[in-house]
Parts: sequence; structure tokens; C-alpha cells
Amino acid sequence: MYLKTLHLRQFRNYRDCVVDFDAPKTILVGNNAQGKSNLLEAVELLSTLKSHRSVRDRDLVLEDAAVGQIQANLERAYGPVELALTLRTQGRRTVALNQESLRRQLDFLGILNAVQFSSLDLELVRGAPERRRNWLDLILTQLEPIYAYILQQYNQVLRQRNALLKKLRKQELEGKIDELSTRDSIDELALWDAQLATTGSRVTRRRARVLERLAPLATTWHTSISGATELLEVTYAPNVSIEKGDSEGVQQAFLDKIKQRRIPEHTHGTTLVGPHRDEVEFIINETPARSYGSQGQQRTLVLALKLAELQLIEEVVGEPPLLLLDDVLAELDLSRQNQLLDTIQDRFQTLITTTHLGAFDSQWLNSSQILTVQAGQISSY
Repeated sequence: MYLKTLHLRQFRNYRDCVVDFDAPKTILVGNNAQGKSNLLEAVELLSTLKSHRSVRDRDLVLEDAAVGQIQANLERAYGPVELALTLRTQGRRTVALNQESLRRQLDFLGILNAVQFSSLDLELVRGAPERRRNWLDLILTQLEPIYAYILQQYNQVLRQRNALLKKLRKQELEGKIDELSTRDSIDELALWDAQLATTGSRVTRRRARVLERLAPLATTWHTSISGATELLEVTYAPNVSIEKGDSEGVQQAFLDKIKQRRIPEHTHGTTLVGPHRDEVEFIINETPARSYGSQGQQRTLVLALKLAELQLIEEVVGEPPLLLLDDVLAELDLSRQNQLLDTIQDRFQTLITTTHLGAFDSQWLNSSQILTVQAGQISSY
């Protein structure tokens, strides 16, 4: 796939900006806080409908505007595609495909595939488990757009069940529990237990399946980058056992664990069972990577994960995804930079942000489109 044009209207610090991409590699050069990362964020939003930098649409719209829009023309193997995402400070966002509004945002996903790699991705190794779960979920959303709906269903059930547990805990503390209300609460909780098991097992099984494909790719890349001095293992540590991999077996494992954790859940007033408590473990030479030590080794690991992500999406989708490199070369030493740049070549359309061009050799510069970004304005270098 190839991103041909990107049109930003009242998005972040761009009032009205059109970018035509005329080379497989585009280098966006400029000082910090000029809008380089904003442009990559726009592509990320078209890909996943999520931003790793903001959760509120009003933060994405130009300060004095009510509506912002990201529009793109994309060339896919099956033909040209036009995407448009409209963001509002008040009200819901809307999406359009080939100038036709889509009722379901789910139908917008999986059309533009992209892998983002930024300095924030070091948190994949040393950050909280939520960071790794989100990373896995975003990959799944691109490979199986229906997963976004499955995850949304699970989170809705989780919120409702947590609200009930919190209410029960409050009633217990205030001494407002009687036999009738207890019976009603037990019946209501049983309904949420069943829904948690059903929706949670769908999330868990899909996470296990995608990691089963991604892990060997990451291990191979890691061996290559580290010069075969380190062995990486990527394992899924689900909160609920998936030994019985079929749907009914995993659902039963959920219900069994809910029974085991019933008292602690009532004590804490929150759900302690489910994929919202999953972990993804990175082991290097039989030692957890989080405590492994050097930043260099952690960077090697993250680079291997990102290259594996690119490879997996290309294998599943049948076309190479876009690669978004947000000021990441400064985070890598020369050998890791070369490994990344050699892998890219012209295989993946790549958008790279940087504050200076010193990290690129002349061959790369000669084969790249170089654009200057200054205060939300983009021009040729």
C-alpha cells in the first residue's frame, strides 16, 4: 500500500495543509514542537482510529476551531482508496470511505495499515502491563478489525460488573444488605459473570493466537540484531488459563477463576479476573527484560518487536504496511540504525521525523523526499 496524499484541516497545529508523497521514504525535518509528530499522528488515526498521544478529540482539533479533518488518498493492490476522519470538539467523530459516510467505524479499520515506532515505545519493555496489552490490541485491530468491537464489548461488561461490585461493597460497609437485596445482587452478578466469561474468552483467545504468530518473528529479528548473542522469548501470560484452547474450555476457566476470586473481588469492589489483567512477558537469556539492565538491550528488543510487527502485518494483509518512525533514530546507536534502515530500503513506505539529517547517509538522502516542517507549514527542503 502507498499513501499518496494527506490533507490536514484544522488538525493540531495545521490549519490547511496538503502533503504529496512522491518517494518511498519521506524525511520530515524540523525543530521540536513544529508539527512533525502531529503529521504521523494523523496517519496513525487513519490506521487505528486511536492516538497514542491523546484520548480526547478536542485535543486534536486546532485551538480556535470546532471541527478538524484528516483526509488521505491511498493506493492499495485492489485500487485507490480515499479515507476521511472528521473530529469535533463537541459531538462524535465521523468517518468516510471513498466519500461515503460509514455508519460503523469498524468498517474504517484495516484499510490503512501502519506500524508506529517512537521513543515512547521503550515503555513496551519497562512500562506497566497495560502498555503491552494496548500494543497487542492495536496489532489485532489492524489484522482483525472485528476485534475492536470484541474489545469494546468486553470493556462495557467490565465497567458494568465493576459498578455492581463497587455498589455491593458500599452497601456492605454501610450495613444496608438484607436477604432480598442479597439474593437479587447474587442473581445480577451471575449474569455479569457469564458475560465476562463470554466476552473475555474472545479477547484472550485472539491475543494468544496473534502472539503465537508474532513471537517467533520477534525472536528471529532479535537474534539477527544482537548478533546471535541473546535469545528472546515472547510469552503470553493470560490472567485466565487457556490450556483448553476451545471457546467453551476458556469460558469455563473464566467461571472457575471467578469463583476462586469471589471473596477478594467483594473485598476490593472490583473485577480481578479477565484479560484486563493479562501480561506479555519478554525474556532475554532466561532473564526478564524489564530487569535485564542496559537501555541498549531494551532498544534491541523493541526494534525486534517492531520489525516483527511489520512482517506479520505484511504476511496477513498481503501488502507491506506503512512505517512511521517518530524521532526514533536518535534513540538507536549506529548499528541498530543501520539494521533498521537496511531492513526498510524501499520495501515499506516510511515517514521519518528528525531534528537533523546527520543520521542518514548520502544514499538514503538522495532516495528520499525531504520536507521541512515549521509551525504547521510544510515545504520542500
